[in-house]
Amino acid sequence: MAIRQFMTCGLEPIEQVLMPFQEFFKSKSTGGFLLMISAGLALLWANSPWGESYTALWQTTFTVGFGELVLSKPLILWVNDGLMALFFFVVGLEIKREFMVGELSTRRQAVLPIAAAVGGMIVPAVTYSIVNISGDGVHGWGIPMATDIAFALGILSLLGNRVPYQLKIFLTAIAIVDDIGAVLVIALFYTSSISIWMLLAAGVFLIVAYTGNRLGVRAPVFYAILGCFVWLAVLKSGVHSTVAGVAMAFMIPARTRCDADMFMRNASKILKDYQSSVQPGQSVLTNSNMNSALLSMQHMAARAQTPLQRLEQAMHPLADYVVMPIFAFANAGVVVGGDVGSLMTSQVAVGTALGLLLGKPVGIVLSTWGVIKISGGIPGGMSLQHFIGAGLLGGIGFTMSLFIAMLAFEGNPSMIAGAKMAILGSSCLAGMAGYLVLRNAPVPDHMIKE
Repeated sequence: MAIRQFMTCGLEPIEQVLMPFQEFFKSKSTGGFLLMISAGLALLWANSPWGESYTALWQTTFTVGFGELVLSKPLILWVNDGLMALFFFVVGLEIKREFMVGELSTRRQAVLPIAAAVGGMIVPAVTYSIVNISGDGVHGWGIPMATDIAFALGILSLLGNRVPYQLKIFLTAIAIVDDIGAVLVIALFYTSSISIWMLLAAGVFLIVAYTGNRLGVRAPVFYAILGCFVWLAVLKSGVHSTVAGVAMAFMIPARTRCDADMFMRNASKILKDYQSSVQPGQSVLTNSNMNSALLSMQHMAARAQTPLQRLEQAMHPLADYVVMPIFAFANAGVVVGGDVGSLMTSQVAVGTALGLLLGKPVGIVLSTWGVIKISGGIPGGMSLQHFIGAGLLGGIGFTMSLFIAMLAFEGNPSMIAGAKMAILGSSCLAGMAGYLVLRNAPVPDHMIKE
């Protein structure tokens, strides 16, 4: 409460008006809500009398550059190759943080979610492959592998304190490992012909970024410029450009320049200087000593944080509330007309649906059960019903499933349409099933984190 009172001190009228909207965008469920709205709008537009304009919009060519140095692509590819690289950059920052200090930082913490995630990737892929073993859609085996954490956490937030905090951590860790798996799958199996020279160029830029990291370069603009060159080189290499986002994230410094004790000593001295500089009737505009103290505090606060933290905090809203909704809006517009029954009963659609609705929960629950049997107990605050609910929520593929479907079936509209319809339908069913299972799961009061 004290922090909130401090933060709201001296609010301008416009800030008071905007505060409810800021609180809305801070909510964990907001990202999933915006994704749902974006997908719904795309479906409505694509199936409206103006459906052709939806397709025409995303096929519009957009060109960047000058002279002979130009990059020209349809708008849909700028979204899937460009904006999604930013999304994967944020994912990469999360992965690095989790391995350094989060739920994946120690073997004991990491074993359970890693095992659950691996099972939740292998079983859906095998399920899909069995259904499509004799068909042309076998290349789409990666579609049901990943979990859309924005949707999953959004559903968990609807359950409030009925869900133990440990379950949210467990599901988030699964999604992080899923993302690692998705990046590897995209890089290794959904890549066209590879240009070694372009990969070497990307490697050189990454080495420059790493060197800057080790030398103490902390300016975001330095890594932003190098990131653009890495992205372009990876794009031209044939490897999907989203891999560049993850690789660049691992080059971002994660060290502070001063520890907590040093910060407290310096901050106390700066506050004393500020207090001694205050004069009646003067403001920071007229008192250079006050302004100097404030600038020193700002500089010291920046040194006490890591560039990784600042970038992750700054870019999460961009990824959650801009990039992912735009991606959903650009890719979820499936035309439902024509032979819907044929699309929904195709091998691609059936394999995708079974992979998400059956393979995901079975893989997650069986792997979790195996680790629990070996380790000798269920983590505190959790029950088997919670793991079943988490497994069902893992079947919400959506963003990553749509993304991999576009890569797997590039140039085959009918297979893409079948996969999209199965992804959207299965994700909705998985979300509802997970919600119902977790809603009826008993949770002891003392195990719930308020």
